[in-house]
Amino acid sequence: MAIEVEIRKGEPTERALRRLKKKLDREGIIRDVRAKRYFEKPCAVRRRKKKIAAFNNMLRQRYSS
Repeated sequence: MAIEVEIRKGEPTERALRRLKKKLDREGIIRDVRAKRYFEKPCAVRRRKKKIAAFNNMLRQRYSS
């Protein structure tokens, strides 16, 4: 998966970098890299996902009515 950002004519490199960062953020690549930076035990992964799911369900129930 290659992500490319072409620099337009006369465009500053800072703006192109900002576009690249936004694209990476939308794709979720930065989040994945940060999550995989350190090893996480499988039980810790399950616990974290279960906690997130419970929180999302709580929000759904609170705002459904």
